Amino acid sequence: MRRLIVNADDFGFTSGVNRAIVEAHARGIVTSATLMANGPAFVEAVELAKRNPRLGIGCHIVLIDGEPLLDAEKLPSLTESRRFRNSLKSFAGRALTGRIAEGEIFAEAAAQIGKLQASEISVSHVDTHKHTHLFPRILRPLLRAARECGVRAVRNPFGPRLPMRSSQLMQRPNLWTRYAQLRILGGFARGFHSTVAQEGFVTTDGTLGIEVTGTLDETLFHAIAQSIPEGTWEFVCHPGYNDADLQKANTRLRESRETELRVLTLPAAREILEQKGIQLISYRDLVAGA
Repeated sequence: MRRLIVNADDFGFTSGVNRAIVEAHARGIVTSATLMANGPAFVEAVELAKRNPRLGIGCHIVLIDGEPLLDAEKLPSLTESRRFRNSLKSFAGRALTGRIAEGEIFAEAAAQIGKLQASEISVSHVDTHKHTHLFPRILRPLLRAARECGVRAVRNPFGPRLPMRSSQLMQRPNLWTRYAQLRILGGFARGFHSTVAQEGFVTTDGTLGIEVTGTLDETLFHAIAQSIPEGTWEFVCHPGYNDADLQKANTRLRESRETELRVLTLPAAREILEQKGIQLISYRDLVAGA
């Protein structure tokens, strides 16, 4: 059996991203979205979520590149100049050398999940902006915060060993560096699985699509769909409209969001999944069946 959760990240980032996620759900294959509690378009995203009850909603916990919900003075290991640090490389270095306080992670994660729940959103799962929870020092307090908020599922940010055939990667030299980085980070996968099991959380067999973030097109989606192994997987996507708000935002993903929206709403996307016998589910379905 092969099941697939198609999760759109960055719900609440801009109005154009919100609109695209809802369209990709209503007209396409998106089954789930993760909402940014500190996103500029948070209020609109909450209203859209309530008008689309079949769309599963998780919390996209932001610990890098944005503003915290809590007072920045209470988060000295995470912030500078009252904002989260922007550099993922710097964040990784601090996480790996014990310079990020687990208590700060717990407090901020709980605040972000709690904001969604206070807005009457049933939070199906958690993941993190730029997948920072793949680091053990981030994962442990994040899971504790989620459990305290009654959330039982978390994204598994690690992919299958060979998500695409090597011949397909050879045709896309721009993916090589990204793929190599993810293979190195894959060294944390064993610890992730052990911690998730110990904490009693539900997760998928892994995540697809991370290595093609910013480059996804119809050809790559078809290649990934053809390569989905047995089990339950998550496909990560970032649909959006490249409008004035997105142009002003701090993100590298602009034109690519419109390309992803087109791919996710093509009839061919649903057809290839049906041909391969892949069932579309949400995190709510995953938790209900656990």
